[in-house]
Amino acid sequence: MNGDIHERARKLIDAWHVEGLPESDRAGLETHLAACPECAARAQVTERALQSLRTLAPRLNPAIVAQARLRVRVRAQELREYRSRLHALWMSCALSWILGALTAPLLWQGVQWIAERFALSTAASVTLFVLSWSVPAAAAAAVLVWWRSQTATENGFLPPRT
Repeated sequence: MNGDIHERARKLIDAWHVEGLPESDRAGLETHLAACPECAARAQVTERALQSLRTLAPRLNPAIVAQARLRVRVRAQELREYRSRLHALWMSCALSWILGALTAPLLWQGVQWIAERFALSTAASVTLFVLSWSVPAAAAAAVLVWWRSQTATENGFLPPRT
């Protein structure tokens, strides 16, 4: 159990320097560091290492920093747009499923009418129903896959087709 306390203290020391600690954890860690010279030494070594890393910070060209910031902003905007498009896609999928469920009985009645009119077997009418319900979705999926591959090729993610 004693090893668990020291392991928890090590994790809290690392978390303290990375993300900060809640007051309750920080007070418990400080109490442990006051009583445990081994963990206190580790905390001091960690603090010294971080201080030396901060002093070794390289001087960067301001133009490079500005360009990096611009790229980060552009990428953040792209991610926001992607999320909004993804939200619209989910909404359209939900609407599609709802409309599909609402129109399935009408489609079934239409297939039964065709089956009676042309004297189709039950298996043929079920096949016609399944195909009439799934072929439009498969066609839409094929168009989306084609469109995505075209976009990926144009953006350089895929090699151009020859």
